[in-house]
Amino acid sequence: MKVKKLITAEQSRFSAQMFNIASVTATLIPPLLMIWIAASIFVYASIAHHPNPRTAEYNRFSGYRFYGAAGAMMVFGQPIYVLFGNWHGLVAIWAILAIVVVPWGLWSIYKAGHEEWQDMTIEVDTNE
Repeated sequence: MKVKKLITAEQSRFSAQMFNIASVTATLIPPLLMIWIAASIFVYASIAHHPNPRTAEYNRFSGYRFYGAAGAMMVFGQPIYVLFGNWHGLVAIWAILAIVVVPWGLWSIYKAGHEEWQDMTIEVDTNE
């Protein structure tokens, strides 16, 4: 049996903004960063196949940005840490991550918030 389900415009917009909101928050509050790296996989996967293609696109680009910056810090983090030494190296690595994630993430949140979103109806199978 198929049931129709309504996905409101607000739900699509929030889903498009969710990964960016959490990435910016975790980047600005460094103790949350390691937790977010693990949790982000589940958030990303839950939004990746959203029925609204614009929502999935916002999610994809925010994932590219966050995972790209975090992955680059895995490669270049050690040389940067050694270059600056001690806790200054950690601050330098965090600052580079923040420079990449925060401004573009805030721009993406703003852009998704000002886009025209439409309600959509989808059909969902029920196992009855």
